[in-house]
Amino acid sequence: MATAAAPLKDVGRGAAGCRGLRVSPPAPESLPLPAGQGHPGAASQMAFFNDQNVISNLKLLSASGQWTTLGSKVTKIEATLVPCTQTSMSFFDRLYTEGVVRENGVIVKCYDEYYDDIPISDELRKVLLLEDSDHYDIFSESDRKEFLFCLFKHLCIGGTLCQFEDELGPYLETTKALYKDLVSVQKNPETKEISITSTVFRVSAYDGSGLCYPSRTAHAQTFSYLLLDPARRHVHALYHRFGGGAP
Repeated sequence: MATAAAPLKDVGRGAAGCRGLRVSPPAPESLPLPAGQGHPGAASQMAFFNDQNVISNLKLLSASGQWTTLGSKVTKIEATLVPCTQTSMSFFDRLYTEGVVRENGVIVKCYDEYYDDIPISDELRKVLLLEDSDHYDIFSESDRKEFLFCLFKHLCIGGTLCQFEDELGPYLETTKALYKDLVSVQKNPETKEISITSTVFRVSAYDGSGLCYPSRTAHAQTFSYLLLDPARRHVHALYHRFGGGAP
């Protein structure tokens, strides 16, 4: 099969091409970790967003398409731990074997429909969005929680002015490039196996008026992921607002 995927090697640590921040955060206990499961409580979660380094660097997109800062004191944080264990793009080979994508890489088309303002015109978007898709079950619920899957899904769905690709290749290439740029890894010197050291959270912040970050309005394609690199004590942010700046 011409789509044999190479493993993700030598994962980088930059966030090139992503609007976000790369700052040295406070001590680990001040990072926005979810309460419970051995993590610090709500006060420590808020410390990250109320840190002056973060306040001056963390950006969000206004409805008019302008980059701004939070501009208000964060009073509540919701942080969901996102599994990040995948180290090979072979994770997506099932899209070929299950008929979502043809052997030549062309995505199978379908009749047009909409889901939450998102146009669906092919089997790829159906398998990503619609539970009643014939192919939805090729990815388990645990598969769908993986950061690699989330990143791929966000890129495939895009924004309000997105021009969809006819072939799968560009989506896989962009997903791999971003994943390598955002995620940190280490190699076991004995087994030579690669393991991921980054911890990933999908975060939302609230102020006195309600949801304020990543946007005042919630949408599946409006998101902010924080990726913690424990070795370098860096936080990488991946952010997108659905509809920001659209006419």
